[in-house]
Amino acid sequence: MTRRLAQVAKKVGVSEATVSRVLNNKPGVSEATRQSVLTALDVLGYERPTQLRGERARLVGLVLPELQNPIFPAFAEVIGGALAQQGLTPVLCTQTKGGVSEADYVELLLQQQVSGVVFAGGLFAQADAEHGHYQRLAERNVPVVLVNASIEQLDFPCVACDDAVAVEQAWRHLASLGHERIGLVLGPQDHMPSQRKLAAARAAARSLGGELPDDAVERALFSLEGGHAAAARLLARGITGVICASDPLALGAVRAARRAGRSVPGEVSVVGYDDSAFMNCTEPPLTTVRQPIEAMGRAAVELLVAQIQGSTVPPGELLFEPELVVRGSTGQAPADA
Repeated sequence: MTRRLAQVAKKVGVSEATVSRVLNNKPGVSEATRQSVLTALDVLGYERPTQLRGERARLVGLVLPELQNPIFPAFAEVIGGALAQQGLTPVLCTQTKGGVSEADYVELLLQQQVSGVVFAGGLFAQADAEHGHYQRLAERNVPVVLVNASIEQLDFPCVACDDAVAVEQAWRHLASLGHERIGLVLGPQDHMPSQRKLAAARAAARSLGGELPDDAVERALFSLEGGHAAAARLLARGITGVICASDPLALGAVRAARRAGRSVPGEVSVVGYDDSAFMNCTEPPLTTVRQPIEAMGRAAVELLVAQIQGSTVPPGELLFEPELVVRGSTGQAPADA
């Protein structure tokens, strides 16, 4: 008990006597100090005293599928900063291969009695994945906000970039450069944003008097290696313009073109998605469709805080407009295309 008092007191910057008064629910402590002590207790992994367990912690779970794709650290920075401005402490939960699963993180967050959870990418976007842990959050009335397109059965508010507009922008850009053989590198078949991108690509092709053949679409895990393998298959079929569902996939496509002895953008043009960090520093700088990360992250926190404060936030999707950023990885289609 003495060690716990000392650790919490040091974390908050108050005396052990003040921490003791909070833990024993005694008067004489400001509400701000009281909340700081309770948050420190949660962060340090100590259980709250029985009489204080009915209150939710001022903690918010921020669940990310990975950190290798720079778009997710970017979302974490925006969302974490916006939460801090609201007096909430983000708890970062990142999945790793063979590590703690998304469902396990949800159980841990429920044990900590968090005020809410933001999922920035994850199993909610995969139709064939396990979704029982989302149901547990709903049953416990824990405020939740999703970032990115979700399967239909989950009744949580969602913030997403308009995948259809993103692909239409990329497709029309390549078509304007004379590319007629355009292909896609997407995520798995049950991935909702990828499904939307595919539907949009087919619509864009039809609107320009063409079509998108099945062999112009490849699936991959969201990694540079996955993009390399998928794009190599497209290039072998004569594709000259490649639209990718993420920037790492696009960087893999650039590498595939070079390994095949083709120049980018002289012979192959590549478009990414996200405009994550350093895409203007690649060689060549990557043409990509920018997600408005700042606006989306802040909107997600606003929706979460509204729920925490007791407001009714209807389920549904708040769509944000993407922006095509043209750089050096796209150019005129080769003359023999």
